[in-house]
Amino acid sequence: MIERISPRGAPAPRGPYSPAVRAGDCIYVAGQVAIDPVSGQVVTGDVQAETRQVLTNIRNILEACGASLNDVVRCGVYLTDAADFKPMNEVYAEFFGEAKPARTTIIVAALPLKDAKVEIDAVAYKPR
Repeated sequence: MIERISPRGAPAPRGPYSPAVRAGDCIYVAGQVAIDPVSGQVVTGDVQAETRQVLTNIRNILEACGASLNDVVRCGVYLTDAADFKPMNEVYAEFFGEAKPARTTIIVAALPLKDAKVEIDAVAYKPR
C-alpha cells in the first residue's frame, strides 16, 4: 500500500509532490530546503542555519508519520558550495548523533529554491 502524506507542520510543497510517501514499512521524505513551515518564508543565513531548519522539517515530517530520525536509513545531501560541507556536517551530526544513516553528498550548481545552500532528502524504515 502506498500512502501520500502531507502532514500539518510541514512546509507546503512548492510543486507537484508529496512531502512524504509511505510505501510498506518505508517512509520517503521529499527533499527539504530551509522553509519555516509556519511563515512559509525561507530561512536565510549561513549553511548551518539552513541545515538546522531542513533537518527540523525532516524530523517533523517523520514524527507526523510515526517515525523519528533514529529510523532514517539513508539521506541525500545537496550543497551548492563544497566549502559548506564541514559546517553542514557539524549540524547534521547534532541531529543524528550515533544513529548515522547511509548518506550521499553531492555538490550542485544550484537548487530549485533560489539562493538555497542545502537540500536534504531522507528514507526511513518504520514497520507499522
